[in-house]
Parts: sequence; C-alpha cells; structure tokens
Amino acid sequence: MRPHLPLNALRAFEASARHLSFTRAAQELNVTQAAVSQQVRALEERLGTPLFRRLPRGLGVTDEGRALLPVLSDAFGRIEAVLKQFEGGHFHEVLTVGVVGTFAVGWLMPRLKAFRETHPFVELRLLTHNNLVDPASEGLDFAIRFGAGMWPATHNALLLDAPLAALCAPEIARRLGTPADLANEVLLRSYRADDWIDWLDAAGLNAWTMNGPVFDSSRLMVEAAVQGAGVALAPPRMFVRELQAGLLVRPFDIEVKTGSYWLTCLKSRQVSPGMRLFRDWIIAEAAGSP
Repeated sequence: MRPHLPLNALRAFEASARHLSFTRAAQELNVTQAAVSQQVRALEERLGTPLFRRLPRGLGVTDEGRALLPVLSDAFGRIEAVLKQFEGGHFHEVLTVGVVGTFAVGWLMPRLKAFRETHPFVELRLLTHNNLVDPASEGLDFAIRFGAGMWPATHNALLLDAPLAALCAPEIARRLGTPADLANEVLLRSYRADDWIDWLDAAGLNAWTMNGPVFDSSRLMVEAAVQGAGVALAPPRMFVRELQAGLLVRPFDIEVKTGSYWLTCLKSRQVSPGMRLFRDWIIAEAAGSP
C-alpha cells in the first residue's frame, strides 16, 4: 500500500504548476521558495517520477504532472468551497431555487419564515419563472415546476396536486347560475391551450370559440380576474388568501387536474447538505399542507 502523500507537498505542487514558478507559488502559500522546491522534490521522490522539467526560466510540467494537476485543483477547490460555508463557526450554504411564480407567491412565500427559523444557515435565492426553465444553464440547485413530472434529465419529487377551478370576482359570480353561463363571459386563458376545453368537458359542455386574453403566468391571469376582467381557470389552493378575503369567488365545484407541482433537481447535480435540508423540509411541508 502506498503511504499517504503529504498535503503540503500536494499543495506546493498544485500552486507551482498553476504559476509555473516555485517563487510565485511560495508567495501564494506564504512560505519560502526553498520550502516549496523541497516539498515538490519530496513528492516526486515519493511518486517515483518527475512532475516538472526545471528550465532556465521557470518550470515545465511533465505528462505525469499534467495528469495530476486537474485532480488536485478540483479537490482543493472543493475543500475551499466547503470551508467558506463555515462562517462564524456555523455551516452556511446558499441555494438557488427557480420557482414557478404562482407557487412562489401562493404557497412558498408564506412558509419561508418557518424555513429560515428551522434552518438559519441555509440561504435561499429565489428566481421566478413561467414554467419554462433550464436548471443547467441557469445554475439552479432546484426548480419547482408545474406539469406531469416527466422531465427526463431531473429527479422529480411530487409536492402538491393542483386541480384547476373557475375563479372570478364576486360581481361576475353573481351572474353565473350554471357553467353554461360562462359562454357570456370573457374566459381568461393560460399558455396551456387545452385547460378550458378540459374543464368544460368535465362540466358536460362542448367547448366554444374563446377570444379572451392569454397569460404566461397564472398569477397575472388571476390578478386580472380579481380586477373583473373575466373568469380565470387556476388552482384554488394557490389563491387561498384572495378567496378568504372575498376578492375571488369559486362559482362552481367542478375542477380538472392538468398537472401538479414538482420539486426537480438535475440528475447530474451532487446533492449538498443544504439541498438535502431544503428538499426534506419542503416535501414534509407539502405532505402536511391542506
């Protein structure tokens, strides 16, 4: 079994290879040039192979050194990143979470205080989206999305079912005796073109030609409904406050399920301690959510 390699020697080699200079490596590591040279020499003797070519001006890295350098640079980078997370003697981690806007405002935001109190050293950075999201290019640790949970590049954990129902302002609701009366109203639509067709089918009605405005966000669509612009089709559990305040009315009990809210994470993403805490917390919160 090969004896353990000294950490200082590995660090001396990595810095020297980046700078191609023992002198500049010594300045970075706050030791003497002779100490760096000696540590590298000892490492070469331990490995039984030269890692540098000593040139009249500077250093050249051998093939063996080029093979070792990226591994060490990655390892030291990971160690440094983790050590930076211990601020004030406590673990600290920043998580970037992309959240579909309706879920962010209607469900997550009222619970953020509880998460902060339970996990004070995990800092959340929330970015809202309209369900079109690329976790890899946007650098997201998690994305909360609406749909069927069939995204192949991610692990997908079900959070909440979110059936859709008709929602409108009270003055419009007073005109609605049966679902057929919706033919006389402006139907506010989302980018999911079949939502109203599916709801009307569940109500036993054939769909008619609709010309209401189209929104890329259910949150904006329901705000238009609050303002009396028409009838929206949206998940009532995301608009509990508006319903309780009387700003919105649900005129019919009919609902249709077109998707659910999911917590997603790239399969290629290594799960960090902070990610694990957030994942476990939000799944537990969703399981206990009315």
